[in-house]
Amino acid sequence: MTNTELKPSKVPAAENTLRILKLLSSKRGPLAASTIATTLELPRSSVYHLLGVMEQSGFVMHLHEEQRYGLGVAAFELSSAYSRQEPLSRLGRPLLAALVDKLGESAHLAVLHGRDVLYIVEERAKHRPSLVTDVGVRLPSHLTATGRAILAALPKSQVRALYPNAAAFSSLTEVPAPIAKYSTLSAHLDQVRLRGYSTENGEISDGFGSVAAAVTDHLGWPVAAVAVTFLEEKVPAEKWPDLAAHVIKVAGELSVRIYGRREG
Repeated sequence: MTNTELKPSKVPAAENTLRILKLLSSKRGPLAASTIATTLELPRSSVYHLLGVMEQSGFVMHLHEEQRYGLGVAAFELSSAYSRQEPLSRLGRPLLAALVDKLGESAHLAVLHGRDVLYIVEERAKHRPSLVTDVGVRLPSHLTATGRAILAALPKSQVRALYPNAAAFSSLTEVPAPIAKYSTLSAHLDQVRLRGYSTENGEISDGFGSVAAAVTDHLGWPVAAVAVTFLEEKVPAEKWPDLAAHVIKVAGELSVRIYGRREG
């Protein structure tokens, strides 16, 4: 066997079990056993055997009426354990610290929580004022750079479901927010997609601006956003794309770390 050839797995059943779980997690809905077998190029008998064991352990569930298999409660429990261990915070913090050292501006990491963004990491730059985006703070996603970055990476139908009517567009002040209806939000997110990053200027804290980029998983689904916040009087608008380039790079690095994938 040459060095370039792949060595067969010493535990093929374990490897194929993980392949089935990975496949099911990558789809929006349950799959037929025959589809799993064809996709993974496995014998149907082996797939049915593995699915039976996984069903007994709660990692998959068999939907009898549909004759399909989906992820089970045990898989959900793994997901919950993943959240409890705060891997995003642990993986993101050193990257944000390095970003702050390079730019001299404060940075933070946020995740979508309903229609809000929840801040899970804040790295404050030296000699920079404190921000409202402290760890544990929730803010309306349509008003923040982090939220807009995440929303722009979601399917438009998902964004529409989050913002079904005018009542969904909350404001932090008595002054009407610049984005207060879906058509305005949709047009704004189109611009974010074209640029590759989002912005916010003075809508959360007067005099402060932010640029942000989405962190995505192996399917391209947004799991978080990285942002840098600064005093607008210190950073002219023509410098914002330069900051955004650094933010996009860090968001990409975190995307790789989350799933261990390689950027193409």
